[in-house]
Amino acid sequence: MNALNQMNELRARMGQAIIGQTEVIDRLIIGLLANGNLLIEGLPGLAKTRAVKAMARNLDASFSRIQFTPDLLPSDVTGTEVFQQSEAGNTFRFEPGPIFANIVLADEINRAPAKVQAALLEAMEERQVTVSGTTHKMDPLFIVMATQNPIEQEGTYPLPEAQMDRFLMHVQITYPPVEDEVEVIRLVRGEEIAAGSGSTSDTPVPIPQDAVFQARSEIGQIHVSDAMDRYMADLVQATRTPEKYSDELAGWIEIGASPRASLALDKCGRTHAWMNERDYVDPADIRAIAHDVFRHRITLSFEAQGSAKTPDDVIAEILRLVALP
Repeated sequence: MNALNQMNELRARMGQAIIGQTEVIDRLIIGLLANGNLLIEGLPGLAKTRAVKAMARNLDASFSRIQFTPDLLPSDVTGTEVFQQSEAGNTFRFEPGPIFANIVLADEINRAPAKVQAALLEAMEERQVTVSGTTHKMDPLFIVMATQNPIEQEGTYPLPEAQMDRFLMHVQITYPPVEDEVEVIRLVRGEEIAAGSGSTSDTPVPIPQDAVFQARSEIGQIHVSDAMDRYMADLVQATRTPEKYSDELAGWIEIGASPRASLALDKCGRTHAWMNERDYVDPADIRAIAHDVFRHRITLSFEAQGSAKTPDDVIAEILRLVALP
C-alpha cells in the first residue's frame, strides 16, 4: 500500500470516530503531512479532543495529552531534572515531560499562563527543549495540536501573537447538521453498549510512521509554478497593503500576515494537491486552505469589529479581490 492509500485509510478510520467533520479531519492530516502545529478552536462538545485522539490511535505513534490549567508550571510540560542517589555517586537525571511524544494534545491551551505557553515555543519551532542548559531533541515525528474554547474568557490567557503565528493553521469546528448529530448519538450509544458488555473489537494495525515520512517526501516533489508562487505572495501582500485593493478592505485590517503565512500557504497547498492526487498546485488548492492559514495571522481594526466582520469575512474579500494567476 502506497503512502496516499495509507493516508486515505487514516482519513477513513478517523471518519468512523468523528461524524460529519470531514473538513476538520482533512485539516488534521494536512497539518501532520506538512509538519506543522495546529490550533483547533470550537465550542465545548464538538469533538476537538476526540479528533486528535482518533488520529493518534490509528497511527503507530506515541501520544500525550496536557490539560492546561492556571496552576500549570513550565516543567510540567517540558520535564525537569531529578536528583538521583546511587552507589556510583549523586547525579541529576532528566525526566522527560509530556511534550516528548509524537502527537501532543495541548487541551485548552489558553487556560495556562504565559510562562507555560512560552515553554511550548521552542518545542513547536525548534523541535527541541532546553532544561538546565541541556538541549533535548524531539522525535522526527512531532506535532502539537492545541485546542481552545472561543467563548470562555474568565480564567484564560490570550495566546501572544508570536505563538499564534507559529501554528501552521487555525482550524475552526462548527456544529454538525442534524443528520450527522443523529449519527453521533448512535455512534456513542454503540460505544457505550460495547464497553458495558465487555466486548472488544479487533483493532486494525496502526498506520506506520514511515507512511507519513514517505508522504512528506512525495509532497516535496509537487510542482509549484512561478505564477502560483506569485499568487501566494500576492495574497499575503494584500493583507499588508489592503489600500491597493479597496478602501473598505483597508479599513478592516490593522496588521497583516507575516512571511510565515507565505510558507504555510506553500506547504499546505502542496499537501492539499497531493491528497487530491495531483502532482502540481493550482489556485483551488491555495483557496481551499487560505482561511485556515490567514485566520490567526491578521488583526482586524476596530472598524471591522464594530461592523461585526470576522477574519473569515476579510479573507473571503481578499480572495475575491486578488487576481487569479
